[in-house]
Amino acid sequence: MEAVSSSQSKAGRGVLFGLAPVLSVALALTSGLVLRLWMLKKFFEVRGDPLVYGTLAKNLLLYGRYALIGTDGQMHPTLIRLPGYPLFLAVCFRLFGMENYASAAWVQIPLELVGCVLLADFARRIAPAAHRTGTAHCTLWLAALCPFTAVYSVEPLTEALTLFMLALGLWSAARFSERPGWGPALWFTFAVSFAALLRPDGALVAIALAPAVVMGLSRKQHAAGTQAPSGEFPAPQRRPSNLKVARMAVVCVLLALTPFGAWGWRNWQVFHVIEPLAPRYANDPGQTTYPGWQRWVKSWCLDFVSTYDVYWPVPGSPLNVSKLPGRAFDSPAQFAETAAVAEDYNDRDDATDILPDVDARFGKLASERIAAHPLRYYVGLPLGRLADMALRPRVENLNIDLDWWVYARHKAETRFSWAYAGLNLIYLLLGIAGLWLQPRFWRAMAAYMLLRCALLMTIEAPETRYTIEFFPMLFALGGVALYRLMNWVWLSVFKMKASAGRG
Repeated sequence: MEAVSSSQSKAGRGVLFGLAPVLSVALALTSGLVLRLWMLKKFFEVRGDPLVYGTLAKNLLLYGRYALIGTDGQMHPTLIRLPGYPLFLAVCFRLFGMENYASAAWVQIPLELVGCVLLADFARRIAPAAHRTGTAHCTLWLAALCPFTAVYSVEPLTEALTLFMLALGLWSAARFSERPGWGPALWFTFAVSFAALLRPDGALVAIALAPAVVMGLSRKQHAAGTQAPSGEFPAPQRRPSNLKVARMAVVCVLLALTPFGAWGWRNWQVFHVIEPLAPRYANDPGQTTYPGWQRWVKSWCLDFVSTYDVYWPVPGSPLNVSKLPGRAFDSPAQFAETAAVAEDYNDRDDATDILPDVDARFGKLASERIAAHPLRYYVGLPLGRLADMALRPRVENLNIDLDWWVYARHKAETRFSWAYAGLNLIYLLLGIAGLWLQPRFWRAMAAYMLLRCALLMTIEAPETRYTIEFFPMLFALGGVALYRLMNWVWLSVFKMKASAGRG
C-alpha cells in the first residue's frame, strides 16, 4: 500500500496535463476569467428580479427607506426580499454610479473566482494526504470552467454571492476543524449569516455545516495527543480549552443572529409581524397568496415550461388553457370545469388579480385531483419537479428557445442543449462518486444537498437555478473523484507499459 501511495503521489505532481502547479492555477483562473468576461458581453441583462433589488438599493441610498414603488406611484415599505443583495447593490451604486447594474457583475466575477480558489483549498484539506495537491487542481478546473455557475456571476442576482458564501463557509469550516481559532470561526459565521441574508434557504448552510464543525472539534478534543490516520484529522498542535470554545460559540451565535434580529425588529415595527427572514411567496403583509391557485398549480406542474408559460404570468396576464399540459386534467369534465374557471378569471379586463371566489374554485379543483391521486401529488410530482431542476439543461440564461428539445425547429439549439444536459450530468455523477469515496465533510455536504432537495420538493413551480447551490459541493466532491479517476488511468497505463517492457 505504501508503494502504491508513493506512486500516486508522484503521479499527482505531473498528472494535470503535465503542467507545473503554479501554471495550472494561473491557466485555470485565466480561463475562468475569459469565460466570465465573454458571458458578461453576451448574456448580461437587467429585468425582473434585478430591477426589484435595484429599486430597493436605490431607495435606500436616496431616501433611506427599504421600499418599492407601487402602482400608485407612491413608495411603500416592503419585506418581500431579504436585505443582503439590495445592500450589496447599494454599495455598488454608491461606488460606481446609481443604477450601474454592470458594476455588480464586475464585483461578482472576481468574487466567484476567489470562491473557486477557496473550494480548491477546501478539497485539498478534505482529501487523503497522498491526493491533496492533485485534488485541489481538479477542483479548481471544475469550478473555474463550469458554465452553469459562471453565467450567474454576470447576472445581478443573489446566486453569485450565494455561491461565494457557500465556498467561504466550506473552506472556513475545514480550517476550523483542523485548527480551531477566531479567524476561521468568524469567517464561517460571516459566510453562513450572509448566505441567509441573501436568500431564506441560505440558512440551510448553517444547519448542515455547523454540526460538522462541532463534531470535528469534539473528535480533535478526543484525539488530542495522538496521530490520526492518513486522510483524517491531523493531530492538533494546540487543543483549545473548553472555555475558549464556549466563548467562541457564544460570540459567533450572537453575531450570526444579530442581523436577523435587526431585520425582524424592523419588520415588527413597520408591519407588526414576526418575520426574521422573508415570506415563502414574497408577499407583503395583507397581500393574498392565492392558496387555491397555488395548490392547483402544484397538483400538475412538473417542469420549467409550465413555470414560464403559466405560473409566472398569472395573475397579471390571461390564463391560456391551451398551454396547460394534459396532466392538468383527469377527465373531460375536469377539463371543462378548468376552462370555465379560467374564463371567469380572464373575464376581468386587466387580469391582475385572482378574485377570492375564483381562487376557491381553483382550490376545489386541486382538492379533487389530490383526493383522486394522493400518491401523485405527495410523491410523484415533487420527485419529478426535483428531477427537472437537477437534470434539465441549464440554458435558462442563454438565448435558447423554451422548447429546446424540438429538433426540427432549431437543430443547433437542440444539440447544444443536449450537450449542456450531458455536461450537467457529468458534474452530478462526479459529485456522487466523490460522496461514495467519503472524504472528510462528506456527511455535511450530503446533509446540505438532502435538506435542499427536501425543501425544493415543497415548491409549486420548478426552476433549474434553485439547484445551482449544489455546485460548490459538486466541485469539491467531483475534484476528489476526478483525481482518483485520473490516477487510476495513469497507473493502469503505467502498468501496461511496464508489462509490455518486461514482455
